[in-house]
Formats: sequence, C-alpha cells, structure tokens
Amino acid sequence: MQEIIKQKMSQMKLYGMQQTYHTLLEGNQHHSLTNDEFINLLIQAEWDERENRKVNRYLKVAHFRYQASIEEIDFTKSRNLDKTFLLRLSDCSFIKRREDALITGSTGVGKSYIASALGHQACQNGYRVMYFNSQRLFSRLKMSKADGSYYKEINKIEKQDLLILDDFGLQPLDNYNRSTLMEIIEDRHGRKSTIISSQLPVSSWYEVIGESTIADAILDRLVHKAHRLELKGESMRKNI
Repeated sequence: MQEIIKQKMSQMKLYGMQQTYHTLLEGNQHHSLTNDEFINLLIQAEWDERENRKVNRYLKVAHFRYQASIEEIDFTKSRNLDKTFLLRLSDCSFIKRREDALITGSTGVGKSYIASALGHQACQNGYRVMYFNSQRLFSRLKMSKADGSYYKEINKIEKQDLLILDDFGLQPLDNYNRSTLMEIIEDRHGRKSTIISSQLPVSSWYEVIGESTIADAILDRLVHKAHRLELKGESMRKNI
C-alpha cells in the first residue's frame, strides 16, 4: 500500500509530499504523529517544494547579470550607501506599493550588483522580475518590430512585478528607443515597479532621452516619487 501511495504521489507530481512521506516511513516517525500532524507535514512539504520551484523558475527567467544577494553587499566601503535604507528596500514593500527605484553612480561602484540583489530578493518574495541591459533591450525590441513579436515582448515586460533596466543612458536615445521607453514607462507607471541604474546623474537623463515633451513625460513618471540611491566613491573593481 505504501509503495502504491508513493507511486500515485509521483504520478500527480506531488514530489515534496512524496519525499516527506518516504522519509517519515523510513525513519519510522509516522507512528508518533497524530493524523492531523502527519497530514500537515505532508501538505507543508508539498507547499515548500512548489514555492522553491516557483522561486527557481522566477530566478531563471529574470536573467540577472549577477548572482547577487543583499547579505553579500559590502557596506564598509565609502560610497554613500545607507544600509538601513537599502534593507528597507530589500523587504520589497516598494514593489507591493508599485514604486520605483533609481540607482546612480560612476562605473564600478556596485549599481548593477545592488539592482540584481534587489531583484533576487523580489524573486524570493514571489514577485516576477526581468533584468535587462537597457541598450540590449532596445535592440531586442527593435528587432522584434521586424519579426512581428513586438507586442508580445512588450506585454511580457508589462506583466513583470519588477523590471530592472541596467546601464541606462550610455547612449542618447533615438526616436525609436525614446518611444519604446515611453511606452514601457507609461504601461508600468502606478501599476508595477521599475529599477533603473545609470552611470549618469538623474539630472543628465533629460539630455539622454532628448525630445523635451517625451523627456518631461518620462521623467515626471519616474523621478519625483522614486527611491534614490546615489552611489559615490572609486570603482570597487580596483580592489579585485
């Protein structure tokens, strides 16, 4: 009977439940449990297994630049990084409130790592996340116009709880990329959260975006209520 039960659990893809059932039987622990305790252990194991699979799936889909974590961020370096402020962001309540975050600073100060760490934390909390290098995203969307998959790509981005645009502003936006950015920001404004990292201070983004009307519209939606991390100091890569 026990083997039949394990086989049926496997067929129904109840892998967490199956493993715990096997462990309890093998250790002869089930005799010391009430029926309610036994069932609770099996259900909790299946719940945990499915949550872990979901998190791993979210992490895989996100395509982060770094395998980063909040715990591994170096707060000892002098780079204007407020630990309390970052830890508050890491609880992901800003995503629940559909707020944005802007991370700026010179090359090598850890912007991409921090953005990736916040993204990892979001996945762990059950949020859907996608990470992009900004220029590569614009190129990808430009190509999708040619093959007819543009709206599919845009809809996928719109559905993410958190979108991370890294290395924004390395090149001025042309008309196409400007319109694309406007569409993305407009779709997400007040509905989903976005993190943007850039080597340029926010005050320089107006020139990068170009076309004053669109730049005003984009920055109005992004800047005024966003959480801001303005990193300073020398490149941390010099210490590697």
